[in-house]
Order: sequence, then structure tokens, then C-alpha cells
Amino acid sequence: MLTEFGSILVFFLLGIVFVAGGLIGSWILRPHRPYPEKLAPYECGEEPVGNAWVRFNVRFYVIALIFLIFEVEVVFLFPWALVYKEMGMVAFLEMAVFLAILIVGYVYVWAKGDLDWDKPRPEVPVVSQVAPTMTASRTEHVPA
Repeated sequence: MLTEFGSILVFFLLGIVFVAGGLIGSWILRPHRPYPEKLAPYECGEEPVGNAWVRFNVRFYVIALIFLIFEVEVVFLFPWALVYKEMGMVAFLEMAVFLAILIVGYVYVWAKGDLDWDKPRPEVPVVSQVAPTMTASRTEHVPA
């Protein structure tokens, strides 16, 4: 009889065999007929334009990370809702603190302007300064 860890090891090995068997079986049975359209990158049904190594604007990643942070935090609301009646006021106060921290983070991100898709470009003030003219004292000194 297998021990508890032995059954986990057998389960893990069977999972590896199952996945590897599926990949190897599909590799053996698939037809191999490459042609240019099949090898071209697929972009939502559109013809690809330009180089694939385009630098994306950082705002895409910032928005994605902000979404993930707040989305993961919202997941904690569901277990809380399930045990709210059992825990009573303690659960309410804990969730109030949790939501206050989330709201502070949200207000910070909003105030910083990271939620604005089109950030305005800063306008650099143009200072008109007249260049100083050369005086006679500077031009008269000539080394001998």
C-alpha cells in the first residue's frame, strides 16, 4: 500500500505522462503542410503591418497592473461575504479597514493620473532672453 506522499507522487507522474502523451501523440498524428499564410503571424484576422518588435507605451502595462491589483483584491470580498453572518462585527470592521486601504490606493492612482489614458503633455514655458552684447572692454583686450 502506498503512503500518502507515494500516492501524490504517482498522481504527479501520471499527470506528466498524460500531458506528454497528448503532446507527442498530436505531434505524430498532425499533418505537416507549412505554407506562407500558415506561417504568418495572426493578428485578429488583420494583415500584420510593420515590425513585430514594436515598443508599447508603458501606460498599457500600468493600467494592466492596476487592474490586476484591484481585481485580485476584490476576490477577497467573496469569502468574506460567506462568513460575514458568523463573524459579525469583527468581520465588518476587518473588511472596512481592508476597503479603506483599497480606496486610499485607488484615490492615489487616480490623483497621480495613471487612470487617464491620454495624459496631457507638459507645456514648457518659453523664456525669451536677450543675449548679452559684447562690450568694448572685452573686445579691446588682445594678447600681444
